[in-house]
Amino acid sequence: MSLPIIIQGGMGVAISDWRLAQAVSQQGQLGVVSGTGLNRVLVSRLMDGDLTGHMRRAMRHFPFSAPIQNLLGRYYIPNGKAPHEPYKTPPAYSLRPPRLLDQLTAIANFAEVWLAKENHTGLVGLNLLEKIQLPSLASLYGAMLAGVDFVLMGAGIPTQVAGILDKLARHEPVTYRLNVIGAEKDDDYRISFDPEQIFPGISQIMGQLKRPRFLPIISSVVLAQALLKRSEGRVDGFVIEGSTAGGHNAPPRGEMKLNHKGEPIYGEKDEVNLEKIKQLGLPFWLAGGYGHPSQLQHALEAGATGIQVGTAFSLCDESALESGLKKKLLRKVIDGQAQVHTSPVVSPTGFPFKVAQLEGTMSEQEVYEARPRVCDFGGLRNLYKRADGRVGYRCPAEPVDDYVRKGGQLEETVGRTCLCNNLAATAGFPQRRKNGYVEQPLVTSGDDLVNIRQFLSLGKTSYTAKDVINYLLNHCSYRGLLNLLEPARDSTV
Repeated sequence: MSLPIIIQGGMGVAISDWRLAQAVSQQGQLGVVSGTGLNRVLVSRLMDGDLTGHMRRAMRHFPFSAPIQNLLGRYYIPNGKAPHEPYKTPPAYSLRPPRLLDQLTAIANFAEVWLAKENHTGLVGLNLLEKIQLPSLASLYGAMLAGVDFVLMGAGIPTQVAGILDKLARHEPVTYRLNVIGAEKDDDYRISFDPEQIFPGISQIMGQLKRPRFLPIISSVVLAQALLKRSEGRVDGFVIEGSTAGGHNAPPRGEMKLNHKGEPIYGEKDEVNLEKIKQLGLPFWLAGGYGHPSQLQHALEAGATGIQVGTAFSLCDESALESGLKKKLLRKVIDGQAQVHTSPVVSPTGFPFKVAQLEGTMSEQEVYEARPRVCDFGGLRNLYKRADGRVGYRCPAEPVDDYVRKGGQLEETVGRTCLCNNLAATAGFPQRRKNGYVEQPLVTSGDDLVNIRQFLSLGKTSYTAKDVINYLLNHCSYRGLLNLLEPARDSTV
């Protein structure tokens, strides 16, 4: 397997969907689907009527028909639901999820990867977040059933994933140790996933699965070293992500200090020593502000295998960002008015999160204040140890009284927003409440947003994933680039 020069970022809830991943993969680079919230996304697509038939076509290729028919019976609405009707919300994950939820999550990831890989031989990856632990086992297994080539994971230290991939390739039962607030040293809280219980007979039908390569997304040499020392299986390389990347950023090392705009201040301690990364002996890709030919050249000269690019792909034609939002943001870029704010409080995870400033979205204070606080999906809930020793669930973005009643601190709720619902709205699946309220979008983007104009030739107001790849590769002055490109060209159809 040849390694890609460009990895497309796995963005948002369904922004990096199968169409974008397929478009990048067909160009000989690594297309990546975002696994975040895919069970909710599949339900929404089915309730919207799956008018193109893509979801049902992919689901027909799943090894078993019974769970597929069950899901279609529950969620599929021919011709789509009425515009005023809400989407059904899958149950929130817990330590002991219902079998149907694991089936839904696995099938959703299977369908996304299957479609991304359809009719070509290019590479496809799955992006997950360590911060969202509960759905990970079902997500990984579903993607592996579809032949996913790479798994990328950030927002934490994913020491368990490599070993889990080894076991899932053999259809063995797996568990995931969970981060639980207030847990003591001897506590051991886990979620379990047994492929044979969720899909009886799967190992006989499928045989041994391909074990995908695992690329943790990290922000420091220390994290890379810790992963190599503590990982329960083989790590195949790293994505080194800087603070200018979109979505979640690693917090600054040391005490959190804010600039005059209220953004976290990053300094020398947050810069990664690439010479030390090279000494680890594994391939690595640089991310965060690398969506420019000169940055690609810099990365290759520094010894990187290539770069990961998110922001440039997030606004291309194949991106699943809701079309109206995409047009508005591109207009701001063209007019030189695009702005991105790194918020230290927006995300319930506590990680800094980048927000594109756009009228009518949650980036505006009045839009934020108009939203009733509700937590009905629970993707970013924190697990905490209750007084009776059992695990409870709370989210800083849920109703304030509920969060405080569960032992959370009042100050942790200030400025938090429901990324689960906001990001689903950004992909075109806004939840509608019984009181008439419609969930509003929140758009994330890296600091590279202002440089999107480089992909727009004179007079154009849109561009494709192919345009991004061609521009980056064709304008890069790295002398050895042609030699690096040959294996990738061989893999395209």
